[in-house]
Amino acid sequence: MKEWEYQTPYFVIDEGQLAADYGMLTHALDGAWNHYRIGYSFKTNSLPWLVTFLKEKGAMAEVVSDDEYRLAVSLGFSDAQIIYNGPIKKRDSFEKVLSAGGIVNMDGRRELDWLEALCAAHPDQVFKVGVRVNFDLEKRCPGQTTMGEAGGRFGFCYENGTFAEVLRRIGNLPNARVTGLHLHSSSKTRSVAVFEAIAEMACRLKREFDLRLSYVDLGGGYCGGLKDRPQYPDYFPAIAAVLRMEFAPEETELIVEPGISLLSKATTYVTGVVDARQIGSERYVITDGSRFHIDPTMIKSSYLFRLALHPENPAERRTLSHQCISGFSCMEADRLFEYEDGAELMEHDRIIYENVGGYTMSLSPLFIQYFPDVYIRRAGRLHKVRKHWTPREYMANSARYREEDMWDQEDGKGTKEA
Repeated sequence: MKEWEYQTPYFVIDEGQLAADYGMLTHALDGAWNHYRIGYSFKTNSLPWLVTFLKEKGAMAEVVSDDEYRLAVSLGFSDAQIIYNGPIKKRDSFEKVLSAGGIVNMDGRRELDWLEALCAAHPDQVFKVGVRVNFDLEKRCPGQTTMGEAGGRFGFCYENGTFAEVLRRIGNLPNARVTGLHLHSSSKTRSVAVFEAIAEMACRLKREFDLRLSYVDLGGGYCGGLKDRPQYPDYFPAIAAVLRMEFAPEETELIVEPGISLLSKATTYVTGVVDARQIGSERYVITDGSRFHIDPTMIKSSYLFRLALHPENPAERRTLSHQCISGFSCMEADRLFEYEDGAELMEHDRIIYENVGGYTMSLSPLFIQYFPDVYIRRAGRLHKVRKHWTPREYMANSARYREEDMWDQEDGKGTKEA
């Protein structure tokens, strides 16, 4: 089957590129800090094929909800292979991961209540936990953080004493130990300096609170796939140089939670031109793709793309000064980019967007068209790993307005009453 015959839109993950990027990550870690674990970020893209591929490479599952936890278990991860982050954990999965020796980074006061109850119920077991730290990264890296002076909303605040209070509360439990710190912070720049500052904070906390840590979890947020931007070999030697001021690889594990940096370079989004029209002075090129599929938060100002002109269209084309490339939806905001001084685009031509693997599939809405096909490219051939959703998939867990199709809230089963 020729690639031109594949029904657009669809995503393609290049298996070779993905493997190469994962190899670059492990090679960089091996050279800088050879005691480490990689937790793949489910929220970035939890496509089952992708998760399974990375699991086979040795990655743990980094999850931030009970749904993601249950998906990880369904895909073969044991509770000990899970890193459980975020403020919306469920108590049952919290206890399972913690009891099995998985990594739980605490991020909320109710989790302290759960920990106290678990310790009381199992006095002969020692529970090892991590604590997510909220600290003023903007002060250390002015202008680089995502939230600026407002600060982030996750973790226990260091500056106002909440973090110290949490350490005291856990320290009062005879069979609980704080053995890890989670210091993920979002930044606009994803610079090496940001991660050096995060590592410096880990060192500071160890000194100030005399912590005995089995791991330091830096989270994610690394660059990936863009030229002239930091890559894994740039980050980890710099991070290691800072951590070695207080930690040794023999005693303390480095945990990283990559997502977008692993996927971006390996993933493309293929769309087809379905129409072109002139309205006033504007030429609109309508495609069967959508901005919602590659920029669901509508914050990007440009995209990496390339064109594939259909061989059955005329080879010689006019050069047009301006074409507005638009998506399939009925939203006027669904305009992807302005194509300046380029060949006139026609029906069946293709526009292929690059570096679009992170968050796009997870955040794509069920809006007008359902989830598109996903392929992997292996040895030059495409293999489908997710089928385009149809109304059948959409309706699978939905009740129609009939009593026999409704669910009882208590048991989750259909009422099935006559």
